[in-house]
Amino acid sequence: MTNAKDFSLDEALEATDNWDDDDFESGYADDADPEVDLTTGEQDLAERHALRRVDGLRTELEDITEVEYRQLRLERVILVGVWTEGTVADAENSMAELALLAETAGSEVLDAIYQRRQKPDPATYIGRGKVDGLREIVQATGADTVILDGELAPSQLRNLEDKLKVKAVDRTALILDIFAQHAKSREGQAQTELAQLQYMKQRLRGWGGNLSRQAGGRAAGGEGIGGRGPGETKIETDRRRINDKIAKLRRELKAMKGTRTTKRAERHRNAIPSVAIAGYTNAGKSSLLNRLTDAGVLVEDSLFATLDPTTRRTTTADGRIYTMSDTVGFVRHLPHQLVEAFRSTLEEVAESDLILHVVDGSHPDPEGQISAVREVLAEIDAAKVPELIVINKADAADPMVLARLLAREPHSVVVSAKTGEGIAEALATIEAELPHPSIEFSALVPYERGDLINRLHQKGEIDSMEHTGDGTLVRGRVHEDLAGELAAYAV
Repeated sequence: MTNAKDFSLDEALEATDNWDDDDFESGYADDADPEVDLTTGEQDLAERHALRRVDGLRTELEDITEVEYRQLRLERVILVGVWTEGTVADAENSMAELALLAETAGSEVLDAIYQRRQKPDPATYIGRGKVDGLREIVQATGADTVILDGELAPSQLRNLEDKLKVKAVDRTALILDIFAQHAKSREGQAQTELAQLQYMKQRLRGWGGNLSRQAGGRAAGGEGIGGRGPGETKIETDRRRINDKIAKLRRELKAMKGTRTTKRAERHRNAIPSVAIAGYTNAGKSSLLNRLTDAGVLVEDSLFATLDPTTRRTTTADGRIYTMSDTVGFVRHLPHQLVEAFRSTLEEVAESDLILHVVDGSHPDPEGQISAVREVLAEIDAAKVPELIVINKADAADPMVLARLLAREPHSVVVSAKTGEGIAEALATIEAELPHPSIEFSALVPYERGDLINRLHQKGEIDSMEHTGDGTLVRGRVHEDLAGELAAYAV
């Protein structure tokens, strides 16, 4: 038996060819069996179920200053996935996205491997035979964390940590960690903490019996009188405290939601149309908002750089006012805890008049991004809001991919927020898609009511305007609130 600490990475990967995996579904071949008939396809089946390395995801650098920094600050992680459906390209795209998430969270990716299975193993996510090989790879590389590309049950994480002897983290915990690092506003921090507590509550666990013990009196943290007797176990106490904190956060978020609702109601009362920018994380939503409105919001080439929504007021070419809001980015398998916690923020999307669905045209799988975003839009009841697909990063995209996307999504425009290409066309399309006033009017407005003429320019549509000796003769369309004021001057 090779000593674990002398076991090289290449030897570890070569060893995968001879692993026994007794927990595969019936019909899975044992690739260590010398009696396998190579003409029956059993060897091919075994190959399909072996762990595979994803090339090009290692992020170790040669620059000595950066290496020293990473050794001090960054976790060293190995990525592990289970490929259950789709093509090999789909599996590798998912692993590449997991690598970006891991780097965003502050990790150095040492290696990335995935296994082909009909479904994840209920006990250890990957097959139990593969866990032994993964442990050898962890020891050979010196990794201190394994990140799994899925949402794992508490028992799966516990079993993996027991066998690998390093920390095991699933995709949901990774995304929650990124949100915790990037949330800046009080509301964003409260929403993220709520999602983390909901996730943690189901995964409380301890080592030995320390979370199952019962204690009374001073042994129970100095509870004294009233705290003796059987009492709560420590895990019950922790769960109760988490529930209390969740209730407190929900009360705080409800109060914050009231402020947001008031602002939104004011915009609706003044008949100001709203446009929400939604899309996959790092698709260029903030860059597009800056290009369309000169908003000056933070732009970073990283995942989930924007968590706190930004709303800016802008005007159409004919002077009508509308608002444009940047929102949090979506991702495949966005944790349900986050969708629920950020629901008050995502209501900006559901109650908008138009959704600008931004797609990264240079991404390897833009169609997958579109599907993932639409799943979340359906979950927040925004599927019925009019949608304009904005294919961004045209300067870096393959023209064949752009043509394919335009054929698949006819109601779309191609832009580059970086160079400004297509922005004029996008603005014209947005203005055409905005809701138009429905009440026609013809009024002779006195010259002393210049304020009313100004509001007509901002909130209505003017077909004609003529200055006469008695005032300004105006014809056009307005919303109901302005129609009431113009009734006194109707002609």
